[in-house]
Amino acid sequence: MYENIQRQDSEIFASLRGEIARQQDHLEMIASENYASKAVLEAMGSHFTNKYAEGYPGRRYYGGCEHVDDMEKLAIERAKRLYNAEHANVQPHSGAQANMAVYFSVLKPGDTLLGLDLAHGGHLTHGHPLNSSGMLYNFKSYHVRKDDELLDMDEVRSLAREHKPRMIVAGASAYSRHWDFRLFKEIADEVGALLMVDMAHIAGLVASGHHPSPVPFADFVTTTTHKTLRGPRGGLVLCKEVHAKALDRSLFPGVQGGPLMHMVAAKAIAFKEAMDPSFKSYSGKVVENAKALSHSLQEKGWRIVSGGTDNHLILVDVFAKGVLGSVAEKALDLAGITINKNGIPFDPNPPMKPSGIRLGTPAITTRGMGIPEMAQVGGWIHRVLVEPEKEASIRQIRSEVLGLTQQFPIPQ
Repeated sequence: MYENIQRQDSEIFASLRGEIARQQDHLEMIASENYASKAVLEAMGSHFTNKYAEGYPGRRYYGGCEHVDDMEKLAIERAKRLYNAEHANVQPHSGAQANMAVYFSVLKPGDTLLGLDLAHGGHLTHGHPLNSSGMLYNFKSYHVRKDDELLDMDEVRSLAREHKPRMIVAGASAYSRHWDFRLFKEIADEVGALLMVDMAHIAGLVASGHHPSPVPFADFVTTTTHKTLRGPRGGLVLCKEVHAKALDRSLFPGVQGGPLMHMVAAKAIAFKEAMDPSFKSYSGKVVENAKALSHSLQEKGWRIVSGGTDNHLILVDVFAKGVLGSVAEKALDLAGITINKNGIPFDPNPPMKPSGIRLGTPAITTRGMGIPEMAQVGGWIHRVLVEPEKEASIRQIRSEVLGLTQQFPIPQ
C-alpha cells in the first residue's frame, strides 16, 4: 500500500507512515473524526480526480463528462433515498461551503438569523463574528439553560418573536442531546422564518434512525459526510424542491467552482454503505458506547455537561476538578488518547484554555470496541486527569492503551 508514494516522495511517505501509526496506536476520540472504509479511500484516490466538471449532470461546461454525470446522479439519488429528501446537492467541498451556499440562496447581506452561540455548543458558521456568516448577516444567538444545560427553547421562541429572523439555524458542534426539530419548525412558522438544520455531527445517526430526522421539518439540511456518517471529508445539502434551483445556482457558480469528482464518488459509496443494515447496527453501538463512557466517568466523579448524552459525543467539565481543558488534552494525548479541549456553557475560562473536553465514540466504535472497552477507557481518562502532570503514571497508561489498540486494528 502506498508503494508509489514511498518510491517517489520519501518525505511525504514518512509523514503518511507516521500518521497511520498514530491512528493505529492512539484511541481516536475526537467526536468529528472517524475511519473511512477502504472503498471510500480508493474512490478519493481514483481517476475521477483528473476530471474537471463545472456545472451539474447534463449541464457541464466541459466535454467528456458522461461517466462523472452517471456517478454524480447515483450520489444524488442515494443521498435523497438515504434521508428521504426531495433534493440533494452533493458538490459542497465542506460543511462550511454547504452552509454558505444555503445562506446565499435565500438571504441578503444584513438579514437577521438565529443560531446557537458557539460558546454554548454552536458552530463558527452559525454566526460567529470572525466567520463570514457573522460578517455578512445579523445573527442573534440563543443558548442552553444554566440549570440543566439543555437548549432553551423558550428563549428561541422569544428571540424569534422579538427579531423576526429571516432564518433560524439549528445544529451544533458540541451538544450531546436530541434536537426537537418539530418545535424549531413550529417557531419558524410562527414568525415566518425559514429553517436550516446543520446536522453535520449527527448525520450518520439520523441516517440510521438513532436520532430524529430534521428532513421533514427543515427547508434546508446541511451536513458533512465524515463524522458519524463515516464517509469522505466533504459536504452535502438537502432541501425542499421549491429551493432546489436557487440552492444549486448558489453553490455553483455562487460559492464554488468545479466539484471534486473523486470526493463525490466517495460520498456516493458512503451513502450506499449507510443504507446497509450493518451501518444501523454500527450507529446503535456508537450511541451505546457514548452512554457507557459517560456513565463510567460520572461514576468516578466527573461532571458531564447536561448530565449525559443521547448521541455520539460527551462534553466533560474537567475544570470542576481544577483541570483546564488544554492541560487535559495534552496529558491524554501523551497517554495515547486523542481528544480536544472544548468550552462548556457559561465557561469562566478563555477558548484556548477552556473548562471542558469533548469526547466522541464514532472512530473507536468503527474499530470494533464496545461497552467493556468503554469502562477501560473511562478508567484511563480518570487516571490521567487526576494526575495530569505525573509522567510515570501517564507512561504506564500509554502502555496499557497500546495493548488495547493492538487488539483492534484500524481499517486499511
